[in-house]
Amino acid sequence: MSGSKFTFIDLFAGIGGFRLALEKHGGKCLFTSEWDKYAQQTYEAWYGDKPHGDITKIDAADIPDHDILCAGFPCQPFSLAGVSKKNSLGRSHGFDDEKQGNLFFEIMRIVEAKRPPVLFLENVKNLKSHDKGNTWKVIEEHLIAANYTPFSRIIDAKYWVPQHRERIFIVCFDNERFGMDPGFEFPEEPSEPAMKFGDILEKGVDPKYILSDHLWQYLQDYADKHRAAGNGFGFGIADPKGISRTISARYHKDGSEILIGRGKGKNPRRLTPREACRLMGFPDDKPQVVSDTQAYRQFGNAVVPLAVEHVLMAILPVLRKATRKNQKISRSNAKAKTVKGALKPVQL
Repeated sequence: MSGSKFTFIDLFAGIGGFRLALEKHGGKCLFTSEWDKYAQQTYEAWYGDKPHGDITKIDAADIPDHDILCAGFPCQPFSLAGVSKKNSLGRSHGFDDEKQGNLFFEIMRIVEAKRPPVLFLENVKNLKSHDKGNTWKVIEEHLIAANYTPFSRIIDAKYWVPQHRERIFIVCFDNERFGMDPGFEFPEEPSEPAMKFGDILEKGVDPKYILSDHLWQYLQDYADKHRAAGNGFGFGIADPKGISRTISARYHKDGSEILIGRGKGKNPRRLTPREACRLMGFPDDKPQVVSDTQAYRQFGNAVVPLAVEHVLMAILPVLRKATRKNQKISRSNAKAKTVKGALKPVQL
């Protein structure tokens, strides 16, 4: 949609994976929310806006009207790793997690107040299977009750970045604007990945990223222990000619899920923050303004912008078509002097 404009808001924004993708195609961000102070620092350095903080303290009336609501709402209560950890600690998860699980309903609070034409959401693959499907059932029921038609699909970002990273994308259309059949379909993924893991690697890496003898021995012993027990847990040496495992927010602890071999008899190293940035598909012109630990956390929690862009390319034609239709309705009603109740056109 070259030359066309649309507006969006960026909730649970992290470091702006949604924003990077939508601005590339003419989108204008009107509002951002992100509570983590380190992510706020990165977001402000990258986009020039400091996000608003805790969404639970934001009055929906203060949020501008917009065309697309974007939200990668917190996934830990629903993720496989998050659920496992919470179970081991005897803590609740999903919608029983009072601090994070209920943040989906903050999205719905804003949806009910602002009625954006399109909702563009992202979460972990496990969202649909969590709690035997009950979590997804609750989410879907609330979206439908709000008079939206939801579409969902699990997409692996490996086609755009050299990383196996499956996430669920949820796209919802307001029935009042688009009808019950908006004509949306998720686009098919490319036939082959665009990059290899070796493409993101830096040369002349600082030795501080090489694993110590102690840590390397610990990871090997840990892997042997679980292998003997028939489990698949353990470190992963990435294939330069292939793709890596999924980078997670815990990568800063030991880097075990994605290690880079350095030859026989040499300890492997972890990714540098710049390599982690590339692994997620963020460009090199985005500076690192936080510590390595915080940078790893931010990339591990981020959404891949190119995967967002892939879905966006199917959303925008539907949005444009409905906009033209609603503008015609508005003009027709104006001529008939019956503008009361006319559909508000989306500004593209």
